Amino acid sequence: MPSRKQRRRREKDRRHEYEYVLVDDEGREVPVDEAAEPRRGPERKEARPAAAKGARGSARQPARGGRAARVVEPPSWRRVGKRSLIFAPLMFLTVMLLNSKQSTASHLVTTGFLLVFFVPFQFVMDSIVYRSYVRRQDKPEAGGSKSTRRRP
Repeated sequence: MPSRKQRRRREKDRRHEYEYVLVDDEGREVPVDEAAEPRRGPERKEARPAAAKGARGSARQPARGGRAARVVEPPSWRRVGKRSLIFAPLMFLTVMLLNSKQSTASHLVTTGFLLVFFVPFQFVMDSIVYRSYVRRQDKPEAGGSKSTRRRP
């Protein structure tokens, strides 16, 4: 993520007007007609205005790493059950290591007691994560003004 100084410089560059130029064989910059389509290539120095970049949100996506946002699925008891089957042996081993003087039956009862609280807690946490994901998807983008605003 760019620093505040880098963001300010980028915003300053976007506020100024630019003109398209071509660099000729001798290294001089030659202005280009605005009506003509600017060529892309190594012989052209490119300075694009902010309007030519398109939507602001699409310009921001590659800055976040260039990967797609993670999709959060709605909570389900089946997924929570699978996760509990993974964590149950780990809980059993932890209980066994912490209470090594008790019997195996006691370890199983303690692990079952922990799972009684762990399974609904997982479902509640999945629900909270999903609700916050849905809120973020429904919320319109602020356009970056939030990151540059100072709080008193």
